[in-house]
Amino acid sequence: MDASYLLISTLNGLSVGLLLFMLASGLTLIFSMMGVLNFAHASFYMLGAYFAYTVSGVVGFWWALLFAPVVVGLLGALFERTALRRVHKFGHVPELLITFGLSFIVLELVQLVWGRQAVNFTPPESLAGSLFTIVSQPGGVSLAWGGKPPLCTAADAICTTFPQFRAFGMAVAVLMLVALWLVLTRTRIGLVIQASLTHPQMVEALGHDVPRVFMLVFGTGTALAALAGVIGGALRVTEPSMAQAVGAVVFAVIVIGGMGSLAGAFVASVGLGVIESFAVGSDHSIADGLQALGLAVTAESFGYAVWSVKLSQIAAILPYLLLVLILIFRPKGLFGTREG
Repeated sequence: MDASYLLISTLNGLSVGLLLFMLASGLTLIFSMMGVLNFAHASFYMLGAYFAYTVSGVVGFWWALLFAPVVVGLLGALFERTALRRVHKFGHVPELLITFGLSFIVLELVQLVWGRQAVNFTPPESLAGSLFTIVSQPGGVSLAWGGKPPLCTAADAICTTFPQFRAFGMAVAVLMLVALWLVLTRTRIGLVIQASLTHPQMVEALGHDVPRVFMLVFGTGTALAALAGVIGGALRVTEPSMAQAVGAVVFAVIVIGGMGSLAGAFVASVGLGVIESFAVGSDHSIADGLQALGLAVTAESFGYAVWSVKLSQIAAILPYLLLVLILIFRPKGLFGTREG
């Protein structure tokens, strides 16, 4: 395997996985603390991107990065206070239905306000360039900081750039993970949040408002989704279908990682990102993999048309294939403690 392909595929996979974790962390937080599966979580991700696009057009990207998650978090807290709290006592099915309905409402509102076409939401000028360039030549692989060096003009040189904004998004995801872990395990509010799920009566007896704690948790989870939306919207594309594109994948992530497990969400997100990155750029088929294991597959083999399918053709279904396998062999997920 070419060293430059290995390096760039790993970096791209990590960036995709960390962005996915930013989105999955909010859903994991809400489920682990409240036991609520928020079907509209990806819609808050989309709102974060669109709000950031609007704010950035007025005061710039950096203020949008700050304001969009706050605004979406407040909207999430308002939804929990006025709607979700009223159906919470009736169980998971009403919660799923009300958040499912909210996702369609948000989609229609986005199309009414911003239109059905993609908007021009791009990274800031300060992060528009390349962080480094990977130069591959017959003699080996080298790394050059910044844009493409003069060496790239050589006929035998293959140069691949890694964008600054992609690296920035990865750094934000790591900082968010550290911040979440510190808040939940090293602060008083984190202990109150965790105790509110397992011993709500005791927490209320100590003078804490448990419904307000849950509202704070839901608002924080939606704010994290919006933060992912700001990064993802500028990195990829901001359009009405962006929520649908990531909604199913993020649920696959939290099931594979383990329902309610932040560590599981991180491992599953990064793992799926790397697997998909390598699969998309692969020329190999399933038959090639079987042959590497010593299982010969020829044109006369049963189901050869299936075995000859290239990994790049099935990259999009790999998360769901892993989801099915996890549900069959380990329903609790990789790090989870709950089944379903």
